[in-house]
Amino acid sequence: MRKKHKENIIFENVLVEDFAAEAKCISRVEDKVIFIDGPVAPGDYADLRITKSKKSYYEATAQNIKPSSPYRTQTVCDHFGTCGGCKWQHIDYATQLSFKTKQVTDALERIAKVDLPNINPILGSGETFYYRNKLEYTFSQNRWLTIEQIQSGEEFSRNALGFHVPKRYDKILHVDHCYLQPDPSNQIRNALHELAQKHQIDYYEQIKQEKGALRNLIIRTATTGDLMVIVQFAYATEEQISLVMEFLDANFPQITSLNYIINTKGNDTFFDLEVVNYKGLPYIVEEMEGLKYRVGPKSFYQTNSKQAYELYKITRDYAGLTGSEFVYDLYTGTGTIANFVARQAKKVIGLEYVEMAVEDAKVNSQINGINNTEFYAGDMRKLLDDSFIDAKGRPDVVITDPPRAGMDEPVVQTLLNAEPHTIVYVSCNPATQARDLALLDLKYRVEAVQPVDMFPQTHHVENVVKLVKR
Repeated sequence: MRKKHKENIIFENVLVEDFAAEAKCISRVEDKVIFIDGPVAPGDYADLRITKSKKSYYEATAQNIKPSSPYRTQTVCDHFGTCGGCKWQHIDYATQLSFKTKQVTDALERIAKVDLPNINPILGSGETFYYRNKLEYTFSQNRWLTIEQIQSGEEFSRNALGFHVPKRYDKILHVDHCYLQPDPSNQIRNALHELAQKHQIDYYEQIKQEKGALRNLIIRTATTGDLMVIVQFAYATEEQISLVMEFLDANFPQITSLNYIINTKGNDTFFDLEVVNYKGLPYIVEEMEGLKYRVGPKSFYQTNSKQAYELYKITRDYAGLTGSEFVYDLYTGTGTIANFVARQAKKVIGLEYVEMAVEDAKVNSQINGINNTEFYAGDMRKLLDDSFIDAKGRPDVVITDPPRAGMDEPVVQTLLNAEPHTIVYVSCNPATQARDLALLDLKYRVEAVQPVDMFPQTHHVENVVKLVKR
């Protein structure tokens, strides 16, 4: 049934038919597909409020959900449905893995349209909660209140320490317990919030951006037990900074790297700001197969450490290294993959856009006694060209792990010109990976495909493809 409520169109009691991309589901009404936002699953019924109308489809949010899907499971987080971090927490894990496999298969078949081998079963994560090694929380004077909280009539502090509400940069959902990062992440966040309330340390004003002492909290953990905490202050006094840092130092002795930043810019990024190491080392150490990786406040490291190890083992296996190969590692970041495969290669050259990451990569080679790596920084489209390859040597194997946008076409063309025997393509976006595979199909065939789940409770999926020269 269709009802009009003021400006909005609402379809009542609609069957949710299937999963769709980006953690959405789909239904069909009046010969139109409806893409549904909200905690629904195939088999549920819900009222759908249309938020966008296009010629061939609607976008909608789900209301008055009648949960009857066989794919549902019990959620564990009190913030589910408001926080956007675990949109699939209500879907059982086997179904999550099944749909992620379907995402990869559909992308490769519909977009790449290349000959494919049998796609290997997706590699699930051993841990489906508390698997992240990094979380970033925001302090705000603009707390988001749920409908239940508003209707309760209770008085709530407007201060919040938690996550941005989806599509609302100016509102923060206060978090009591997050199931993404292991302890002591929750204890640190909650204790710091209590300290600030007790001493009336004000939170950052995100709209006017003119006041507020506490701005941002980053917690990074490692499988080695190392723990990094970074506090971003805005308009804080020296006394407030000392109070917060001394409190953290005294109450959480497990912190091995305690840092702070003064940031009064218009955004939370701090790559251009000084990080003050208040106590401990200015980095934490992650470890894989005896290799040590220094992770600094500004370093990138895969956020699921244990599953990253599985991902890198697959990558190394697909590279088929015997010790005589010359390897290029594109989008190398801090050189994690480059150093991971270096012992099985003759030489590895890593290329990366971020100069700071390249310096980290060099340090990671040095502390592990790896002397057969070289790292270069620059725009991949300009850095990796035929003249670079002529100067440094033609690769036998190329490993590429680009951002979500995939590889730029000039990079793909350079690889086609270089003609390495094997290309291992690691992707966090099967759609752009498929687009690039269609271009590489000119000279390469897909020999193996391995999806990997790095982010349980979300729709995101990694995929590793092995290509061999025809």
